[in-house]
Formats: sequence, structure tokens, C-alpha cells
Amino acid sequence: MSSLSPVTASDLLFVSCVSNWDVARQRLLASPCLQPGALPLVLHANVASAAEAVNAVLDSGPRARWLVWLHQDVHLPEGWEALFVQRLNEALQRWPQLAVAGVYGLSGAPGQEVRAGHVLDRGRLLREAAALPHQVDSLDELLLALRVDAGLRLDAALGFDFYGTDLVLQAQQAGWVAAALDACCEHWSGTPAQGPVADRLVERIAASAAVFEHKWRHRLPLATPCFAIRQPGDTLAFMEWARRLPALPPGA
Repeated sequence: MSSLSPVTASDLLFVSCVSNWDVARQRLLASPCLQPGALPLVLHANVASAAEAVNAVLDSGPRARWLVWLHQDVHLPEGWEALFVQRLNEALQRWPQLAVAGVYGLSGAPGQEVRAGHVLDRGRLLREAAALPHQVDSLDELLLALRVDAGLRLDAALGFDFYGTDLVLQAQQAGWVAAALDACCEHWSGTPAQGPVADRLVERIAASAAVFEHKWRHRLPLATPCFAIRQPGDTLAFMEWARRLPALPPGA
């Protein structure tokens, strides 16, 4: 992909999984660029992993050049698609081998990581100091853009966790580049930023972490937006600690 062939909004195909239609209607489906007749959106329900949804679209041979995966609780503000393709083209000018992009990620190992991104997260604006675009070693899964011709696929064994970082590491292993772009969107996650973590979520993340930490043990230590992993078992230890956190007082 060269500077002579810039990406346009018509080159994008959006994909998401829906587990709560009320949330999807309030956030994702309220995005101006995803209204009927605007940009294409493929929705999946009752899937066992993000990979099941994304890979099915990739394997169908989409005409799009970039697949944009996003959570059901993400809202894309007016004009987001034009801003995103502008930022994507800027990044491609710098790194023609760019194959994975997002809006929030980090580079470097735990203790030395550099956070990079710009997103409204649960009403709090996150705008890290790192200049964007920024090459990253990990991306948050809230929004991931995948270059269709890169031949990359999500790992179904990871379920709904760690697949963003896994995709970045796959890309790097194949000689591609991943980056965080300055294309702010809104993320309205129902997971509390503080307080105890539900048992079901602990078990889900721990199961995915066991797969991820074994798969990439040769790349440890690794930092993700949520975890510092120096050795296998670190994610489980953190989740067990988070499970025991005291509940926040009402209104906190």
C-alpha cells in the first residue's frame, strides 16, 4: 500500500459482536457513520470469541482494505471516519508496513512502557503524552483496525481477552508494524475502573491469560493496557488481588 493509493472511508468494513442489544443501540449503532446506508457494519451474536466473528469476515474475502473491529459499547462521533482515514494514511506514509492500528496502546516492557492514545473512556478523557501516531507492542481491543491483505487472523483460543496484543505480536513476528493513531472515540465499558472484579470475569480473563502467557512466553516480559506480565501466572495473581478489592461506596 503506497502513498499513491490512500485509504478512503469506503475501504473500511466494521465488525462487532453484540451481547447486549440495548448497549449496542445506545452506543455503537448510534454512531453517525454506521447508520443504514452509510459504512458497512457486520454484527455477530452468540459467538465464542472475537476471532470467530473477525476471521469469518476475513475468510469471506471482503472487498474492504481495512477491517475495523470495535466493541458494542464504542461510539464513533460525527466525522470520525474521515479523521480515522486521515490518521491512518499519515501512519502509512511513515510505516508502509503498518498492518494493525488502534486508538490506545503502549510500547515497551513493564516498568518502561510508554502509553500512547487518545480516547474518552467511561467519561474520562485519556490523552497520553506520547506523540501520535506511535508504534506499539500492545493495543486495547476496544477498536482495532486490521489490514486485510496482511494475512493476519485472531486466535480463537484467546476468547475475548488479549487478542489485541496477540494480533500486534503476530504482526511484528511477520514483519509488519502496529500503531496507535490519534482518532478519538468514546468507550463506555460497563466494567468498573476500580473496585472488586466479578468472579466470572476473573475466570474468563485468567483462562485467556493462561493461553496468551504460554503462547508468548518467549516474548516476556510484556505490558498490555491492563496488565504487566513478567512471567506466566502474573495475570492470574493480579486478578485474584482485584477480586478481593473492597466495594466502592455508593456514588463513588
